[in-house]
Amino acid sequence: MIGYYVHHHGRGHRSRATAIAAALDRPVTGLSSLPAPPDWAGDWVQLPADDAGPPAVDADARGRLHWVPLGHPGLRARMARIARWIDEHRPAAIVVDVSVEVALLARLHGVPVVTVAMPGHRADPAHELGFAIADELIGAWPREADPLGDAALRSRVHAVGAISRFAPTEPTAAARERRSVVVLGGAGGDEFTADAVARARGETPGWEWTHLGANGSWTDDPWSALLDASVVVTHAGESAIAEVAAARRPAIVIPQPRPHDEQRCTASVLADERWPALVEAEWPTTGWPALLERADSLDAGSWRAWNDGRGAERAAAVIAAVADRSGTR
Repeated sequence: MIGYYVHHHGRGHRSRATAIAAALDRPVTGLSSLPAPPDWAGDWVQLPADDAGPPAVDADARGRLHWVPLGHPGLRARMARIARWIDEHRPAAIVVDVSVEVALLARLHGVPVVTVAMPGHRADPAHELGFAIADELIGAWPREADPLGDAALRSRVHAVGAISRFAPTEPTAAARERRSVVVLGGAGGDEFTADAVARARGETPGWEWTHLGANGSWTDDPWSALLDASVVVTHAGESAIAEVAAARRPAIVIPQPRPHDEQRCTASVLADERWPALVEAEWPTTGWPALLERADSLDAGSWRAWNDGRGAERAAAVIAAVADRSGTR
């Protein structure tokens, strides 16, 4: 048995968990305050929420952790439920995506931990501790593109490539001829406002625009829209980039503010000319006709090196090796 913890802010990470679980050759139980994904095959433990309730007191334990507010009933119930599940099921390993506190809880119960690292500058004391106690670290990016701001971590991270819920596909001739833009916003907030998109649309009468996301039309499944696009304007979240890469569409990437400069670090990697992406520091107020033409001319096939469709298999192999070393299945 393997446990897979998904943080409640990681809605896109549920699809990553689903892909990895499907690639593992043993039972996997999901642990999260999020509901189970529709295509999750195993058990799923829905945990109590720990981000609501009384005002947080010393939430970061004097800078040593990220979220451990004193006297918080949600946190207490959440950690107790995970501990009870560990005691009942004796997992061979727990995958944590992402929470330093859950990683520590598992390790304090004698369970080996595989941590899914995220892009960004993560040399703070909490991350250092969480990475140090993990048996293995997985990065969902290719070896050619390292979005970690801490060079010391790179030697420990298994860069398995992007992991998407969708299998990579090659664009058809019709898709290449279409002049359409998909704006892919995120659940975590973005500057892709309806007004900003409307101004860009007005500047480019020869292009058809579709706006997906919290500020546009929300959909849990953007795949068909991505396949219909000739250019995708997207934030730099891991799941969004993985899906754009799977769709083999050229991208205009506009990183959004996130803790630890997560998206800015990913965007800095994507600015390399080897990737079919143009990186803008913020939403352009003008110049969209030329920007779209430049993006449309990029070789979207270069995404094959970012997402070759085997990232979940590689991640599963790392996790299985850790579980096998623990001596239990």
